[in-house]
Order: sequence, then C-alpha cells, then structure tokens
Amino acid sequence: MRQFPQCVLLTRVGGFYELYFEHAEEVGPLLGLKVGKKKAGGGKVLVSMAGFPLYQLDRYLKALVQEHERYVAISEEFKNPDQGGLDWDRKVSRIITPGTLIDEKFMNPYENNFLLAVSMPPLPDLISSLSTEVGLAWLDLSTGDFFTQQSTVGMLSGDIARIGPREIVVPERDPMESGNEGQRDLLQELGREGNLITYYSEPKFPGSDVVPLNSVEDWNQMLEAPVPRDVQASMSVPEVEAGNILLGYAQARLPGMYMKLQPPIRKTVEDTMLIDSRSMKGLEIKTTLRDNLQVGSLLHTVKRTVTKSGTRLLSNRLTSPVTSINIIDSRLNLVETFRYNPTLREKVTHLLKKSHDSQRIVQKFTLGRGDADDLIALATTIHITNDLKELLTSNIDSDKSDTNRLHRASMGALLKRLDIPLTLAKKITRSIDEEGLMQQQRNEQSEAAEMIARVQEVIGDIKDEEGSGSALEDPCTTETKEILSSAAAGLRKRRMLSGKDQERQEAWIMKKSASPTLAKLHKTLEKLDKQRDEMEENLRNSLNVPSLTLRWNPGYGHICHVKGKDVDAAHEILKNAKSVSISKSTRSFHLPEWTELGRDMDILRQQIRGEEQNVFKNLLLLKLRRNATVLDELDIACSFAALAQEQSLVRPILNLGVTHNIVGGRHTMVQAGLRAKGRTFTPNDCFVGDKERLWIVTGPNMAGKSTFLRQNALISILAQTGSFVPAEYAEIGIVDRIFSRVGSADNLFRDQSTFMVEMLETAQILKQATPRSFVIMDEVGRGTTPADGLAVAYACLHHLYTINRSRALFATHFHQLAEMVRGPGFESVGCYCTDLEEAEDGSFEYIHKLRKGVNTQSHALKVALLAGPSAIIITVFFKALLSLPPQPNPS
Repeated sequence: MRQFPQCVLLTRVGGFYELYFEHAEEVGPLLGLKVGKKKAGGGKVLVSMAGFPLYQLDRYLKALVQEHERYVAISEEFKNPDQGGLDWDRKVSRIITPGTLIDEKFMNPYENNFLLAVSMPPLPDLISSLSTEVGLAWLDLSTGDFFTQQSTVGMLSGDIARIGPREIVVPERDPMESGNEGQRDLLQELGREGNLITYYSEPKFPGSDVVPLNSVEDWNQMLEAPVPRDVQASMSVPEVEAGNILLGYAQARLPGMYMKLQPPIRKTVEDTMLIDSRSMKGLEIKTTLRDNLQVGSLLHTVKRTVTKSGTRLLSNRLTSPVTSINIIDSRLNLVETFRYNPTLREKVTHLLKKSHDSQRIVQKFTLGRGDADDLIALATTIHITNDLKELLTSNIDSDKSDTNRLHRASMGALLKRLDIPLTLAKKITRSIDEEGLMQQQRNEQSEAAEMIARVQEVIGDIKDEEGSGSALEDPCTTETKEILSSAAAGLRKRRMLSGKDQERQEAWIMKKSASPTLAKLHKTLEKLDKQRDEMEENLRNSLNVPSLTLRWNPGYGHICHVKGKDVDAAHEILKNAKSVSISKSTRSFHLPEWTELGRDMDILRQQIRGEEQNVFKNLLLLKLRRNATVLDELDIACSFAALAQEQSLVRPILNLGVTHNIVGGRHTMVQAGLRAKGRTFTPNDCFVGDKERLWIVTGPNMAGKSTFLRQNALISILAQTGSFVPAEYAEIGIVDRIFSRVGSADNLFRDQSTFMVEMLETAQILKQATPRSFVIMDEVGRGTTPADGLAVAYACLHHLYTINRSRALFATHFHQLAEMVRGPGFESVGCYCTDLEEAEDGSFEYIHKLRKGVNTQSHALKVALLAGPSAIIITVFFKALLSLPPQPNPS
C-alpha cells in the first residue's frame, strides 16, 4: 500500500480478493461490501477488512475503474519454490487504470481504449503560451496501436477530443514550482472538460521493473519491430519526451509483463482535418450535444459495420478525416465497388461477420494472456481472410471493363497487403489439444458451480438463523440453480477421485508434439509420474499398508493418505512423519521424499505452461495485424456502400481548391430523425468558396439555419472520411480545419457567462482559421445589447472575410449586417435566408428552402406562441415592444 499510494489494493487470499485498513473502510461501502474487523498482531490489533469471491473480480473492477475512476493494484498469490517458510508469496502483478485495460470483459469492444501522455515545458502564462510546442504519445494496450504527434498548447484540447483518451498522463512536478502557473491552469481546464489526469514520475522504490527511457532506441525493447529510421529522425524532442512518459507509465502499470507494441505511427497536422473539441461536440460527431449519447450522433447514424475492430476504425476516421486526395479517392473507389455490386457486398459482409477481433487477440498473446480459444479464433479468421481474398480476386478477374479500372486498382492494392498464413492456421489446428481444451472448460464450469453452491450454502445457513424474513436476496435464480445442478453433481463426483487422479485430469492446451521442448518436458513429467507410482508401491509393500496413496491437496499440498483399518497401523509406522489431517477413518501425513518429488513435478508443470505460451507466441506473425487492418477497411467500405444505397448518397469530387459546391445537401442525422416520424427533409444548395466566399444566412427562429450550417460541415467531414455524402452533387475543396461556433453554453464554475464562453470560442476560430478552413458561426453577438451584439458580429464577420479568408457560413438575426457589408470590399459576400409563410387564419408554416436575399423578420413571437405562453403574456409583450423609443442606427 505504501508503494502504490494512489491505488486501491486487492489482495488474493485463496478464493477471494480482500481489502484492508482504510481501503476496506472507504471502498467497501462504494462496492456494497460488508466491512468487518479481523484480529491481527497476536490479537492486539483490529484490522478493517472486506472482500469478494474470485469470480466476481471483473464486476468490481468495472465499478472501481470505470464508475469511480479509481486505480487498482492487484496482489496475487505465487507458489514459493523454496523449501521451508511460507508456502505462498504475494506481489503486485498488475495495476489497472482506465487507460491501461487489456482484455477486461467490461471493456467496450467498439471503441479504442487510448492512454495519452503529454509532455510540455513550464508555462508561465496560459494565454501567452498558446503557440508553445507540446509532445503527444498515445497507445491502446488492448490492440498494440502506438502513435506520436507534435502539437501546441492552443491545439491541445482539439487533439484530445480527436484522440478520445480514457486517461491522460503528465509528468509530476513540484506543485509549488514557480513560473508554471500556465500548466496548472491548462491541466485544470482539461480536467473540467471531463478528462482523467494522472501525474506520473518514475518509481523510486527498490525492485521496480520500470526500465529508464531516454531515447527512441530505448523503446525498441517494448516494440515488435524497431522504430524506422525516417520516423525516428522526424520526431521532435517533445514527442520523444511524451513517448518516454507513456512507455514508462505502461511499464509501471504492467510489472513484469512482457509488453510488445506496434512501432509508433507519427501523425502530423498536415495529414488530417483538424476538428477542435467544441466543434466535435457541436457537430455531434460521436455523441449528441444535449444528452451526450451515441444514439443520434453522426457515428451512430452512418455505422453499418459488422465487426468490432471495423467500428473502432470508423470512429477514428470520423474524428480524423484525411487531407490526401489519393487516400480519399482510393477509399471512395472501394465504396463505389460495393455500392453497385450488392451481391458481392453481401458475400463479403457475411464472411466478415464470422471473423474475430484479431487486433485484440494478437495483443493478448504478446502480453502472455491469450488462451487456446483465442488461438482457434485466429485460425478461423485466417481461413476467412483467405476466402475473402479468393472472392475479391475472382471479382477483379471477371471484371475487365475500362470504367472500373480505378476500382480494380484500389481493390488490388488492398489485397496485395494481405499475406495469409494458411500454414499457420493448419499448425494451430494441429497443435491445439481440443480434448484437453474441452476438459479445461468442463473443469472451469464445475469450479464456477462449486463457488455458487458455496454461496448458496452460506445464504441458506443465514436464512435458517435469521428466519424467512431476512432481507438477504438469493443471488441465483431458480433457472440458474437448475442449470448448475448437474454441473455441481459432476463436481461432487470429481471430488471423490483421488488427488492422483485429479492431477492426471489436468487439461493441457497444446498437444505434446506442438514443439520439441514441449515433447521433452512431457516426457520428463511422465518419468516423474512413474517414479511416483514406484514410490507409492514401495511404501505400501514395505510398510504393509495397502490403502496408502500419494496425493496432492490444495490445502495441504503433497500428502500421504491412508484409510480404514490401516489408520492405526500407519500412525505407528509413520509416527515420525508430520500429521496434517486426522479423522476416524482417514489420516494424512507429510513425507519428505514425496514432498520433494511433488515439488519437482509442480515446477515441471509450470514449465509446460510457460512453453505452451512460447508456442503461442511463435505461432503468431506480424502479418496477422496487417491482415486485420485490411479486414477493417473492407468492413468500412461495405458499411459506407450500404449507407449510400439506403440514403441515396453520391460520390463527392475532391480537389485542392476552396470550392464547396453542394446541390441538394441534407443533414444525415436530422433526415434520419424525420424519416422515423414519417416526415421528409428539405434539401438545400450551398455554393460557397468561389464567387461567394462567405454567406450571411438570416431567417425566422426554427426555420433551419443551424441545420443548414451543420449539414455542410458534416458533408465535408464525410467526404474526407471516404464516404459518399447526402447530396445530389458534391464538389469539395480539401478542408484543413473545421470550426463550429453553434449552440450556447456557460461555465459558471469559472465565472464565465454564456456570452463570455461564446467570445472565447470565437476568438479561437479567428486566431486559427486559414483560407482552406471551413467555418460555421451561428448567432455570434447574442447575449448582450443589440448595438453591442451587432458590433461584435460585424467585427467577427469582417475578420473572417478579410484576414482568415475562410469558407464561412454566418447565421444571424442581425439582418442589418447585410446592409453593412454592401459595397466595395465585400464583393464575395452572399446573403441567403429561410422564410415563414402565413395563412389568413393566422397559422403559419416554415419554409426551410433557402433563397437569395435577407429576411428581416425573426418571427420570435410566433415561436413563443408555439411554446405555449398565454395570450395575456403575448399581449403585454406586444404593448411593451410598441412603447420602446426608436433605436439609433446600430451601424
């Protein structure tokens, strides 16, 4: 507990994990555990303790790590090989934090679990340090993915939103260090945005497994291949520092674990479209703005992927659209191939559904945690990959049309990356001892039944003592009891077997012939087993005790057991042996010669288990990771093709200009919501970037201005992700950054009003937007007086137009802006609006179709009526409005 002060310590004690001292008192109630007292130190000290059964570890880890964001250190039992002293030793084998999950059952299989490290110099002041360089390095321990990037303080929040880390690691510094107020402010701001911040420094206690890291060369011991020279040469000093922090922290959290990651991929600002954190939220790319739910987001609306890893890749692509036209066109070619060949798409999708998550399975093996089931899953996926390659190759060979030449080239380039190790799959099949695997699964089921039966017995005893009115609930349903009853009966039968027979039932995963070393170890074990038989027979004959058997017992270890009429005789003959168990009909003893031989057999069994893991690792090849990536790309291509067919999407045309020519554009999420209600969406054109670089959009409340702004930003994101887009025609110049200033928010904790937050967001846009950026701004200047608000809106519009020169859509209720930008200097500003159509009876209908011009009516009172205010309130409001004095010209 002193070595890991930030962690909750779970200590393995037989079939339970236990908490002690203040951990039991603080954490026990959070987990719903009963906290008791245990005497220690000769009965002089009462120690608080709480615990839970071994099989419930995942349940409580989920509560601690994901719900309460606690760090958990697990202290496991290890057999002590030394003779004499304690039979068991304990040490921390794993530290589990939100960012260092590997294969826990509660992990979300459809999202990456990134751990991010940030390195930065001292920052005296946050505002003046926005351009200061920082280094980023992030990895997913469950897949082995590893990335680095150089960034700045000002861009850090957007980078974090794009990466979506579960945990952020920063170097621990002296809290009283002067000249670093800016870093403290930055980290506090990141924490308020919901990020989990961990401060890390290299462990100083003796025996630490953390290897000091000072350069990229030091990383290679934790990578499956060395860092390429060109990547190493391009890395900045802050990136290397971030990588050192990241890998050092990972080592500290996985003590003694063999960690192998993929070589780092270096990201650059030029590679991807940058989407800042506020735009990510405002455009609802991964979660909705109002409820923070995935349902209704862009990811949820466009997802048609059928694999877990394909969904993870889709999520990453939507948050990091690329800027390379070649990459985008190659992706679009694949989508188009499947879009117009639904039969082929259905066959590919059918095969993908039967594949397994190879990325995470391979990583489990590199960490020594894979099992035979995982290996069989890999073999299955290899065969499916081969079937996919044959299917797609056949399709290429049969399609000789000139119009599909580019499609065939893109598909061919993808298939060339596949290197299918069929020999490996066959070797896996030959190596796995399927009968042993089935036996192991039967044993595990029996052990689970035994544990639940014990719980049932305890609860039954308590109910007998407390009566039927006890508040305790039965943890097993009647159906579960019936299902487990047969397994429990099998367990009781197994208990009747001798310890020797139980040992011989041990299930080996690999066949003895899987490797020469394994065959040699099994041969040695057979010799020791023969020695055991000979020792048992000699003892029976020499001592004249026919019932004597040599056994192993989980409580007493290696024992000599006699029963029946031989008990008394054995007591006299073996009076110098240490007795461990006595009953009327049985007695058990420790014999030094059997204890020594049994220990040798235990060590040999451990060596066999270790060699089985080595066989696993030798069977795996780096090509499995590359093949898995290809399957993910096929999954996304089929997903986008299915989406294009369902929603009548079109292939966008990408160029290096600044055009944004959209005919009949639609908002994919809003359209999906309307369709579910039986309503239709009104499409709109948008031609911004060439003749008209900036559009002023006016119109009534609720007439679709915000929707129009967002849909055009989303169309650019989808296009550069490699998807068809919701439009009749789309020609788009590559966008380097998307900026979205929509919606209202406040930050009262930092004493910032809605207006102040809006101004901070607007200031960031005006500082960072470039001529290749796409900016949408909605209602800038609201929240203050009309004159001040109009002045702010005009200043922002003027800066966007004359300084940033970005493609921009500027929605506003300040229709006077249209008059203020008429004339010289604003030739490339266009004015468009939505309308409201009134009937003679006073009813009205929104016209969501944009037209050229300015709408000077916001019709706010009609919207207020829709909300349900009484007629009296509206009448009073009208009278108050008419009594206002004339306002001066705000311009």
